[in-house]
Amino acid sequence: MDNLETLRQKAQQVLDACRDRQTQEDSARALGAELAGVLGEIRKLGKEERPLMAETEAALGHAVAELMKAELEGLAEEAKAQLSASADEKALQDARVAYLGKKGRLTAILRGMKDLTAEDRPVMGAAANAVREEIEAVEAQKRAEFKAANLARRIREERIDITLPARHHQRGHIHPLNKALHLIMKTFMNMGYSVAEGPEIEEDYYNFYCLNLPKDHPARDMQDSFYLTENMNFLLRTHTSPVQARTLQSHEPNSPIRIIAPGKVFRWDNDATHSPVFHQVEGLVVDKGIKFSDFKGTLEIFLKEIFGSDTKIRFRASYFPFTEPSAEVDISFASRMHGDTNADEWLEILGGGMVHPNVYTLNGYDPSKVSGFAFGMGVERIAMLLYGIDDLRLFYENDMRFLKQF
Repeated sequence: MDNLETLRQKAQQVLDACRDRQTQEDSARALGAELAGVLGEIRKLGKEERPLMAETEAALGHAVAELMKAELEGLAEEAKAQLSASADEKALQDARVAYLGKKGRLTAILRGMKDLTAEDRPVMGAAANAVREEIEAVEAQKRAEFKAANLARRIREERIDITLPARHHQRGHIHPLNKALHLIMKTFMNMGYSVAEGPEIEEDYYNFYCLNLPKDHPARDMQDSFYLTENMNFLLRTHTSPVQARTLQSHEPNSPIRIIAPGKVFRWDNDATHSPVFHQVEGLVVDKGIKFSDFKGTLEIFLKEIFGSDTKIRFRASYFPFTEPSAEVDISFASRMHGDTNADEWLEILGGGMVHPNVYTLNGYDPSKVSGFAFGMGVERIAMLLYGIDDLRLFYENDMRFLKQF
């Protein structure tokens, strides 16, 4: 009994201390620990002694509830003040964790729920939930303020000045060489020609031999070829004439042919009027009864279509291994570019002639049954005349100041 009386006195001292507290912050944790300690001692009593302390146990439980209620009120005010004073979203998040996190202040207070009476537990649970909701409401309002401020800042900093000129997409240009090539091809296709193509890495057999240029022919030295093998059997083609040989061999012998062969060719030249890589368009017509007058008439139609109906044209006798007779074709500068002068300054524009009988024989045709003509021209030279360009190297330098003119 003496032990029970001592325990009652101890409990009474703690209860008196709770009543005499001046402020919510006055030793709340210490008093809570003392209340919990006394309650723990009472709950350790035996079955006969504990009922004798029921009234004291209830009083201690109510004291714990009052103390918890005071702590919750103080926590709510402190948390709302700190959340409202947060300077940024990080500070706001840190304050939330400090009060509502798993190891936060509210969780620490709720650990005392085990010391409450059965009647006080639901009441204090509701009070704790109300405090949590108040704190979360203040946090949500503050977070919305930060979001609105961030949005206003972004609108201010990232605004688009709609008075600025629009940014237009740049449009490309067709390269002047392609423009000239398309014009040449369109002109011949309108005359019934089809387009044939062949490999740029060519065999000596097609590039020279089938075109009446055997190994010892001196015209080979004029071509400055790029050979790819030591035995000189393969090279970068020096003209598109091999396409003519391949076309003859792929057709039924002595059947009609009317083709043009555009493409890149390669020779060892590099100056203002020559390039190691350039473009040619060659043509071949084979049929019965084709005459030199057909050759002249075809090229006159082509050149006047390209350069204008008033273009002056002349044919000069020349020599090519694959045509006989052969001619160089010139046009007059005066009729093309220099209208302020009457002087006839002539410029070679292409060459050709009647297909050599040996070419027919080498490629499976009979020169006694068919005849025809062949011609070839440089696309760069045509483009230089069409667009008034005086240096062929401009086509390949990729200078936008030049290319934008077309």
